[in-house]
Amino acid sequence: MLTRIEMSRTNRVAAAAFVICLTAGVLIADARNNPAWLIAGGLAGLYFLFAIKVVQQWEKVALLRLGKYAGLRGPGLVFIVPVIEALSSYVDQRVRVASVSAESTLTRDTVPVNVDAIVFWLVWNAEKSILEVENFVEAINLSAQTALRESIGRHELAQMITERETLGRELQRILDEKTNPWGITVQSVEIRDVRIPQGLEDAMSRQAQAERERQARIILGQAETEISNSFVQAAAAYTENPTALHLRAMNMLYEAIKERGSMVIVPSSAVETMGLGGTLATASLGGAKT
Repeated sequence: MLTRIEMSRTNRVAAAAFVICLTAGVLIADARNNPAWLIAGGLAGLYFLFAIKVVQQWEKVALLRLGKYAGLRGPGLVFIVPVIEALSSYVDQRVRVASVSAESTLTRDTVPVNVDAIVFWLVWNAEKSILEVENFVEAINLSAQTALRESIGRHELAQMITERETLGRELQRILDEKTNPWGITVQSVEIRDVRIPQGLEDAMSRQAQAERERQARIILGQAETEISNSFVQAAAAYTENPTALHLRAMNMLYEAIKERGSMVIVPSSAVETMGLGGTLATASLGGAKT
């Protein structure tokens, strides 16, 4: 967690300056046989140890002179006057990720859900983030969690499951409006997971399965209706034209016996009714020749 005022920050440059000053004081004191040089070297090393700061490329820091804001410093080497000047907490200006969650939050249709989300944000104005809010990292996390709970309460479960991108854009807009005065922008919010109680999940699964079965039965019934209508139309056509019925019967027999070695048993009544005796004999002779 960020501290309010960072009095010192260990860095290699300051440590090297301390060692050089102390070593120089020891060497000069030994050469001149005067311990005052050792004390002077040690004091100079301590001064540089607290006066030299290193700010990384992705960081900014505020300089406070006797508690008053004196501007931003960094990146690179920063020299301060110990006791009189101090540096604030170092502000990382890279894109950061905050993971937030809302547990057992009721949706608009009163369904308890657990939602996990990821917030991508960055500091675009280090001066505002330092001076306007005490701990902007904690503020972002708490604001994101509160906004997530509010958004869940405004949406139904089906919307949260099927429209995650819409929910994420809404959260991004709400958070960005709140954090912009702090010098922070929320780039995007991604809904990572929406979990519902196991009992409700099983009930929804059974409901979906029953719905699929209902749709399958409806489609099967429609197919049977279409087939029966086709048969009715065909029967009407054959009733008006017996010759067409005989031709159809002949075609059916041909299809049945065209395969080598096949046998078709036709009732005698059907043969006499359709007058197919000669036709069957001809078809049998044709099959025997082939």
